[in-house]
Amino acid sequence: MARIIPDGWQEFCNSDASPMPGAALRHHETLSALSAGLSADYSVYHAVHWTTVERGFSVFGEVDFAIVNRAGDVLLIAQKTGFFEEGGEGLVKRERGRIVNVAMQMARTVAALRDKLARRSGCERVQIDYLLYCPDYTVRRVEGAGLSGDRIVDARRRDELLGVIRAILPPGQSAHPAVAQVDRFFRDVIELETDVSALVGQAQAMVTRISGGLAHWARQLDFSPFRLHVEGTAGSGKTQLALAEFRAAIERGQRPLYVCYNRPLADHFAAVAPAGGEVCTFHTLCQRLLRDAGRAVDVSSPDGFERLEREAESVPIDPRWLFDTLVIDEGQDFTRAWRDQVLRHARPQSRVIWLEDPMQALYAREPAELPGWVTLRARANYRSPREVVRLLRAILPAGVEIEAAGPLVGADLELIDYADADGPLAATKEAIRRCLAAGFRRQDIAVVSFRGRTQSALLSLDTLGPHPIRRFTGRYDLLAQPVFTDGELLVESVYRFKGQAAPAVVLTEIDFESLDERTVRKLFVGATRATMKLTLVASHRAAGRLRQALQDVPASTP
Repeated sequence: MARIIPDGWQEFCNSDASPMPGAALRHHETLSALSAGLSADYSVYHAVHWTTVERGFSVFGEVDFAIVNRAGDVLLIAQKTGFFEEGGEGLVKRERGRIVNVAMQMARTVAALRDKLARRSGCERVQIDYLLYCPDYTVRRVEGAGLSGDRIVDARRRDELLGVIRAILPPGQSAHPAVAQVDRFFRDVIELETDVSALVGQAQAMVTRISGGLAHWARQLDFSPFRLHVEGTAGSGKTQLALAEFRAAIERGQRPLYVCYNRPLADHFAAVAPAGGEVCTFHTLCQRLLRDAGRAVDVSSPDGFERLEREAESVPIDPRWLFDTLVIDEGQDFTRAWRDQVLRHARPQSRVIWLEDPMQALYAREPAELPGWVTLRARANYRSPREVVRLLRAILPAGVEIEAAGPLVGADLELIDYADADGPLAATKEAIRRCLAAGFRRQDIAVVSFRGRTQSALLSLDTLGPHPIRRFTGRYDLLAQPVFTDGELLVESVYRFKGQAAPAVVLTEIDFESLDERTVRKLFVGATRATMKLTLVASHRAAGRLRQALQDVPASTP
């Protein structure tokens, strides 16, 4: 069996969570054939491990697969799916709105690779050959294609691919010193070809698409009164369901209300939701209700929020404060009294959806029960890389289920520990440096503190190394929008960042004595914020416990 570099492609190829487009499927089929049909004398380099979120699959230029034998010699394979045009200029193909002469394209690519390899010490005598593989098309005029006929494997010869490869590139007699240099070269090329900044938006779009199932199926349910309780794990699509319900109510000419606990989540939802409804936190809803009744409560006093809740509860609900659709998000953070108060804003015939994830309950409140409601449980996490889910499954308590259904396999999960005397700042700077080196931009990174606002050393800073910090100042402008410091690198606490996500998350200032229930919940919330890369910055003792937990879980656990 051939060695495939990078690995991890099989898990994704066999996943049902993300159907692949035709070109990606063809590349995976070829990779499977090369893996099974070539011997251990061959190494196959590819760049299809991002096939669900990346439009191209090439290792270098127009090369899809680079095969290296024991002697270090190389066979470059350009795989072209679909149809060609044959004419006086040879074999041509329309790609991304332009006409490409295949022979000239391959000649330029081979020449460029040959030149780059020749400049590497020990690679001066490496032999480089090429092959065109077009599994969907039969070349009618091989003599006019511009390529040697024995270097073309078309639809007629598709079953001969492995034999042609072995004929052009024999296994080689012995392990040549150039093999290590060639291996290092192609590993560097694959790393350089993965444009992380370009993948961020595409990965987000892919996650949004495949996690839309909850929004679709939950809205197919029909019962009366419509009281739906959704218990969904992080990344299961709860926000998409909330948006779908909110938007559908407005399209029907009705008024929706979205209520959550966390102010940053309410701000985020308000930014993406269409106009025409109410979006607020529970306490903001209380303030608006009291203000409309001509009353006000000073929440700056020590018992201000408790007084606010009591005063709002005593206000009769005017018909203007009744809604056709209610969406309660972060229900795990609501008390029973809050539940009763919010439900006063629903008519008997209103649609009411209660969204919660018990694992994200960080405030040790008694859960608000919903007797008589229809319950829908969603255990699939579409947002987090599968390595992150593997970490979580190692520490979650028995009986708590989470399914790895995200499109990203082979994503980064790092653990950096720090000495208690040094503190986490230097280690956090190193984590940020690694994110930037991996291709993420500062605006793609969120530094999330495991500690609360008053206990964090990071949340009082204006800069972190050379990076200006963007953090919440605790103030709001005249339009009630949160005021942040100027900077591109977001720093938040795990409490405020709950309900949000970022491509690269640095979960830092992690320190604990044992993996008790509260610690596991905070780790769960912080880790599931990452959509592509997660770096944990932990004290020596905390890092040791996390490593120990991971040792008991096989790497292949889905």
